[in-house]
Amino acid sequence: MFLSATMGAGFALGAFLLLTPQDPYSSIKQSQQQSFARLTDSNAVVPEGLNFLYASRVASPAVVHIKTTMLRREANYGESSEIEDMMRHFHGGNPMHPPRQSSGSGVIISEDGYIATNYHVIGDAGKIEVILNDKRSYIATLIGQDPATDLALLKINATQLPFIPYGSTKSLQVGEWVLAVGNPFDLTSTVTAGIVSAKGRSINLLKDQQYAIESFIQTDAAVNPGNSGGALVNLKGELIGINTAIATQTGYYTGYSFAVPIDLVKKVMEDLRKFGEIQRAILGVSIQEVDALLAEEMKLKSLNGVYIRSVIKNGAAHLAGIKAGDIIQEIDGIKINSSAELQTSIALHQPGDKIKVTFVRNQQIKTATATLRNQEGKIKLLSSLKPREPLILGAKLRELNTEEKSQLGLDYGVKIIWLGEGKFQKSGIKQGFIITKMNEQEIHSITDLSKLLQQQQQLIALDGVYPDGKKDYYAIGS
Repeated sequence: MFLSATMGAGFALGAFLLLTPQDPYSSIKQSQQQSFARLTDSNAVVPEGLNFLYASRVASPAVVHIKTTMLRREANYGESSEIEDMMRHFHGGNPMHPPRQSSGSGVIISEDGYIATNYHVIGDAGKIEVILNDKRSYIATLIGQDPATDLALLKINATQLPFIPYGSTKSLQVGEWVLAVGNPFDLTSTVTAGIVSAKGRSINLLKDQQYAIESFIQTDAAVNPGNSGGALVNLKGELIGINTAIATQTGYYTGYSFAVPIDLVKKVMEDLRKFGEIQRAILGVSIQEVDALLAEEMKLKSLNGVYIRSVIKNGAAHLAGIKAGDIIQEIDGIKINSSAELQTSIALHQPGDKIKVTFVRNQQIKTATATLRNQEGKIKLLSSLKPREPLILGAKLRELNTEEKSQLGLDYGVKIIWLGEGKFQKSGIKQGFIITKMNEQEIHSITDLSKLLQQQQQLIALDGVYPDGKKDYYAIGS
């Protein structure tokens, strides 16, 4: 009887275990317990995917410290721009006592000395000094700048430099680990880690710039004063952004930082290097985000895409048959859900490029091929950069580009882009000054100015304007 009872109990227990469903999460729980045991073990090794050593070793030697001497007029600080306010948050300095020194970071992007940084780091600097991670110091030449993206390109006379290879932001994902590398306050490279918090952020930082493009990578990596212009890299040591701004009321890191995505940086750097200015492509539309209010007002069935408020006559969109009221949903097969995404998508192209636009009209999906144009409505590229001019009275100058002419309402003029010792500096002229007339004669080119200077023997009278729109007059003795 005892043996029969024991066998019966055994069969019953076996049948219960066989017929009862197993816990579907038991394997996950077991894996978690094993992982926790490994992490709490004093001999635990961080998984290779989370090892920051390689990325730090690649990036740190290629991030430089930038010192600038600002030579702006005291009067300019009465009505400062948002870029200037941001620059002071990052770099400090008393605006009431120019000239003043400021600082930031930069990233070496080629072994022959090209350096990417923020426009607001170099601003209207009269002198730009670059200090490498190994303490070598160089005076940099400003190759070009683009306030609309807050980027600038510098060049130092050096070779065989360490540089950070370009990555791509197309495959960058929210939640991915990134490192912010800066070179602030002569402390050599400083590395902080965080994750990508968001992509395509617009924070209205460049609202005063015509054709401003904001599609920042948002991270929680700590970025503080002096880090502006530094590198944002992935764990492969690839450059994926240029650190630009922080969300703060004090000027110090409080949780969020923003970087210009590398796909846009690469395009801007290549344009500045090859042409000296941006080959900016224009679709020729004014746009608006699609939100619940607009969807209700326009009786839209979806919140996807970007709404076209108006179309410029004979612009790229108009000639492609796109109309006001259409909703752009894709560019070249890539989904577009915000103004920032549309602006960035167009900004990566050159004038003359053809793009496929997918849009919605009257609840129907349509496509069109648009040929992008420049600010002047033309499809050809601007002329290549001319051979660099020698110093003129201690300064380097360039002719105004079309965007500057449009912003200031000028038809001609040459701009001082670098100012060293010489008659211009001694007369009180500051970097950024645009010479429009010399002795009442219009200056349309550097050649015009050079010829007049060769003919002039006595007093030189210069008329012009600064980038903030303030006119000024200078007299230079022989």
